[in-house]
Amino acid sequence: MRTAAASVSPTPQRGVVLLFCLIILVILLAGGVAVMRSMNSSLFSAGNLAFRRDLVNQGELAVSRAMQAFKTGGLATSTLTSNSVPAENYSAVQLKVNDLGIPYVLLKKTGLTGKDITNADFTPTGGAITGSGGVTVNYVIDRLCNATGNFATLGTTACVSAPSTTQVTGGTAGVLRPDIPPPALYRLSIRVDGPRDTQVFLQSSFSRPE
Repeated sequence: MRTAAASVSPTPQRGVVLLFCLIILVILLAGGVAVMRSMNSSLFSAGNLAFRRDLVNQGELAVSRAMQAFKTGGLATSTLTSNSVPAENYSAVQLKVNDLGIPYVLLKKTGLTGKDITNADFTPTGGAITGSGGVTVNYVIDRLCNATGNFATLGTTACVSAPSTTQVTGGTAGVLRPDIPPPALYRLSIRVDGPRDTQVFLQSSFSRPE
């Protein structure tokens, strides 16, 4: 005697696997967005560094112009210890600076046409240097003394001077150089304006015989 096998109905699907797949896809999507954001931030930082390096390089244009002015230009024959030369952006006395050591006259957004806070007689008129790629270089030169006059008369109480020339800085060990009074220091301050409102400030100091 044969008995008929009982029919078994299939178990209905509940979509658990599909739910897990959707969760994994959401996690992968979030990871992809995070990676893209990280790449964009890296590219933005690299672009800013490239802008800064370009502005620093173009700031050397002011150094070249200032050295040329002292060598054969408008500052070569002037009495720099007592006379400012606005046409060369040069002040015979030290300019007022902010907490970071930047002259206030360089912080004027529209250029260097305004008068300085401490030296009302100094209005730089030398203008700016036009670089490449929409870069503008503004600069001022000031003698680091709080009054006009020769360094030999003013002394270190009124002027910032270079290290003494008797200091051993090289050559034969233990042999001092001749005792020559150190001259006052000159400061070259530069503001470089670039694209996208980028700015770089540079400074350099040097001395010359008076």
